[in-house]
Amino acid sequence: MKSVVPVGVQLTFHDATLDDVAIIAALQNAAAGALTARFGAGHWSSLVTERGAALSQRHSRVRLGRSGKRVLTVVRLATKKPWAIDVSYFTPVKRPLYLTGMAVSVAHQEQGLGRLALQDACTVARSWPADAIRLDAYDAPAGAGDFYLKCGFKERGRVVYRDDPLVYYELLLE
Repeated sequence: MKSVVPVGVQLTFHDATLDDVAIIAALQNAAAGALTARFGAGHWSSLVTERGAALSQRHSRVRLGRSGKRVLTVVRLATKKPWAIDVSYFTPVKRPLYLTGMAVSVAHQEQGLGRLALQDACTVARSWPADAIRLDAYDAPAGAGDFYLKCGFKERGRVVYRDDPLVYYELLLE
């Protein structure tokens, strides 16, 4: 994945703590609201509670991208396969990780910060160690499929799960 640094924005990445749940929930909810305003209501419109943000830290590794004191990106990586993923579509590997959530501050979208957050996720995954990062995205304009392709992920399949069209993506780690 090619590194692109946005002009004027420097991010540092670290693991989230329980002290971060309010800002995580706020950032994710703002991103969901922006997607809803742009593409209409859908599963991407779901809101996150602080309790939910705290629970996600119990079951995944949550990484924050900060510029100074401001949190601008959130990424969740987990070893447990999400319910909507069928592993038969993916390259067989011993240690996959699953990208189960990602959000970028609405005011800072389309500036390369999402790409930087994914680069950090890859660094974390390699040291975990993991062999691949897998994810599913909505097969809709709100699903960010083009973004994942531009970041080096490969499409692995299209499915419908509970009436929701999904696209599976994978990035094999070297």
